[in-house]
Amino acid sequence: MQRWIVHVDMDAFYASVEQRDNPSLQGKPVIIGGPNRRGVVSAASYEARRFGVHSAMPVAEAKRRCPEATILPGDHHKYRSVSQSIRAIFYDFTPLVEPLSLDEAFLDVTGMDWLYDHPATIAKQIRERIHKELSLTASAGVAPNKFLAKLASDLKKPNGLVVINPGEEANVLDPLPITRLWGVGEKTAQLLHNINIQTIGQLARTNPTILEKQFGRWALDAHQLALGLDDRPVIPESDPKSLGNELTFNTDLICREEIKAHLLALAEQVGQRLRYSNYSGRTITVKLRFIPFETITRGQSLDNPTNLSELLYETACQILDRTNLHCPIRLVGLTVSNLQPGDASQLSLFSGLEDKRRAVAKAVDALKTKFGNSIITRGRLLQLNNQQNDEQDY
Repeated sequence: MQRWIVHVDMDAFYASVEQRDNPSLQGKPVIIGGPNRRGVVSAASYEARRFGVHSAMPVAEAKRRCPEATILPGDHHKYRSVSQSIRAIFYDFTPLVEPLSLDEAFLDVTGMDWLYDHPATIAKQIRERIHKELSLTASAGVAPNKFLAKLASDLKKPNGLVVINPGEEANVLDPLPITRLWGVGEKTAQLLHNINIQTIGQLARTNPTILEKQFGRWALDAHQLALGLDDRPVIPESDPKSLGNELTFNTDLICREEIKAHLLALAEQVGQRLRYSNYSGRTITVKLRFIPFETITRGQSLDNPTNLSELLYETACQILDRTNLHCPIRLVGLTVSNLQPGDASQLSLFSGLEDKRRAVAKAVDALKTKFGNSIITRGRLLQLNNQQNDEQDY
């Protein structure tokens, strides 16, 4: 299975939050840093960066370079709160999230290509949600590994999206200066320049034995990165709280059977995401948005956790049958919460049926992973293909 990593990096995070919360600062240079003479810059808006202001620079030097800048001490409690909201969006797409700091994280979205035409679509939707819900911008990189994803997210900042597909590694890396490589600071770069290595491509074409003699074991790891190779896994910070999907429609729904057909599609998607992520859940929640904007949620808990699409669908239908549909429906969502790791077996009188369902789900998942989501579809879902307007995972 092709591995896919997304790296999301907020744009001038602390300064952007302050500009968002104080419209008078928008479009103006803003510096976040200690108020005393020995204070250093912790963040600078892009307007301030044009004057050469950057993180870790003494505030006094930053003021000299950009005397018109507004200097703020920063509010880390606020930044942490916003970071938690950003992280919640990440978890809406995948449970495999590795935060690096308050403003950046790696996401492993391997295997999600059955749900999206390309992993870049996930990055695009994440950036759109951050902008829509938090009024902030983020840059993202999409690539087969962590090094390439992080590098890609920095290539078109701010508010950029860069994809490095398998086979494109050399074309992207070769012309970049050696300082773009992880672990190469000014001193190391100068040592590499002394042996005529100016770019990542030149490092990749250098005999690793020669590099090791000059720089030790580090050089072998750097040479692998220069070739675009990095097998480090994304290490999740914690278990997810829930997984779900929702659908918004061009034409409002008024028929229960039509709503149930969409619930079936959602149950298929959520069930497969749960199985791929190796989670099961006990609580199923249906979300309905009426005309104009009234939204309700109704839930039901099972005796035992499940990740079987059929059980998710059956429970969702039971919830819908108990719900009064007083207006047309413009959005339907399905969420599974109270998650636990593992593929929990259903302990019931119908355990034989559950075993069969689990075997079928495993076979179907394998087919979709190998050949794509369209390789096998329930007949009832074929008619929905042209009705779906927008889909979000969370």
